[in-house]
Amino acid sequence: MVGSSPRRRGSWLRTAGVVIAYLLLVGVIAAGIGWWLVFGASGDAAPGEPVQVEIASGASTKQIAETLAAAGVIGNANRFRLESRLADADGTLRAGVYDLATGMPYDLVIEKLQAGPPISYVSITIPEGFTVDQVAARVEKVIGIPADEFLALAKGGAEQFADSHPNVEGAFEGSLEGYLFPKTYRVKEGATAEDVIEMMLSQFDKEFEQVDVEAGKARGLSIPEIVTLASMIERETKVAKERPLVSSVIYNRLKRDMRLEIDATIEYVLPGNRLRLKNSHLRIDSPYNTYRNKGLPPGPIANPGLASLKAAVAPAKTDYIYYVLTGKDGSHTFATNQDDFLRAKRKSKEVFGK
Repeated sequence: MVGSSPRRRGSWLRTAGVVIAYLLLVGVIAAGIGWWLVFGASGDAAPGEPVQVEIASGASTKQIAETLAAAGVIGNANRFRLESRLADADGTLRAGVYDLATGMPYDLVIEKLQAGPPISYVSITIPEGFTVDQVAARVEKVIGIPADEFLALAKGGAEQFADSHPNVEGAFEGSLEGYLFPKTYRVKEGATAEDVIEMMLSQFDKEFEQVDVEAGKARGLSIPEIVTLASMIERETKVAKERPLVSSVIYNRLKRDMRLEIDATIEYVLPGNRLRLKNSHLRIDSPYNTYRNKGLPPGPIANPGLASLKAAVAPAKTDYIYYVLTGKDGSHTFATNQDDFLRAKRKSKEVFGK
């Protein structure tokens, strides 16, 4: 019988074992080197250096990874793709501009890109008494929304907002004049004209809850008329305590069927507003000319603040039917008769020389 001896077989098995072990070791080393080359290579940028990265809209995970790697935020694009897949983050990374740093942990980068870029805000202040045209100009200057685009909604879009803001129902010719509440707003970057108007109308609704509308209705005024009266008070007064007094003059003249003869209503229809009035201006053919027409003008002439809205439904109890600007601080002298009125006009001429 021919065969191998036990000693020879044992030697062969030992040799085979050594070879297999060697091959496994080589495989492990090769795999490790491969993994390092594919997933573990570091970027050239020093860790912790701030860097701004823009992720394009519609970018794939591969494109995002390459962008991040090029900026030094991550060390290896392939590893980022793998970690994104393992985190089930593919398709959830959001476009935008990010303030990141070089050498960031992959999971932190993924977390930030899923959350989206930080929201940027711009602050805009609308003073009390601004007209809708002035609001539009301020919005264009501060936010960048074209004035024409803003006015297209603000001057005729009341119906569009009426369902969610019933206070604007009945607004004259669909204009939102009077309802764009004056305040300082924080507006998100990228906001549209509709977004900004929505903010202002929402603020109006909130503030208007503090106005005794029923008191105004008891005096025969609708909501648009309350806002109209308030807008005249706003444009006519600079001294806060005079608002209820000016309101009383308006009510007293309406009650006596007198023309209101309020300068601000004419200024409203003049180019540039607030011009020095001439006698010829008093004859302007306009429904807003309260020197020619009795009653309230057809709509607001500005966007009033809360104090003027409150004064519109709560006038002081007086017999005043005149007021004349006599103080350089914007204060007025109030009168109940023609003689006192003329006396106040002489005083005004002494103060202002006109």
